[in-house]
Amino acid sequence: MSTQNVDVENLEVTGKKPEGDGAKALNFADDVTIVVSQAFGPTGENLVGVSDVTFDGFAAITLLVRSGDREEQVHLSPIHGDGRKKGFDGLANGSKCELLCPVSKKPLDRIGKVVDDGDAEYFAIYLTPKLDRGSTIYVSDVWGHHHSRIVDNNELISYWATAEADVE
Repeated sequence: MSTQNVDVENLEVTGKKPEGDGAKALNFADDVTIVVSQAFGPTGENLVGVSDVTFDGFAAITLLVRSGDREEQVHLSPIHGDGRKKGFDGLANGSKCELLCPVSKKPLDRIGKVVDDGDAEYFAIYLTPKLDRGSTIYVSDVWGHHHSRIVDNNELISYWATAEADVE
């Protein structure tokens, strides 16, 4: 799998591999890339594979996005750090969006703001059907703001550099 679309400049290396229930949702391709294989909305609907859209052969994470008077499904790459998405063409970067489950149409659960991250607020995509905030993807409500975070067992999980030995 190519990592040319992965934003390695903005990924943090924690050195801790995922454990617990959330680890079941994360696959490690090529021993360095995190791929989300299951993700759940606010009432437990699986958001992976809702459509036939894929990125590098992996099923997309689908959200329903509203901005202004527009509403459309947006398909996100399940590869952590990959900013590719399909849908909502023409929306200006910086636009605030409402993020909803495409199945139930309910808003994603609000996590809140992160210090020094502008107007962006984060919303929860859960990694397990338990809907536990300790195993979550934090996704931004600002279009074009690619600073999502993956949290597993309350530990920030990101990207292992090819020189993983340097972290140990």
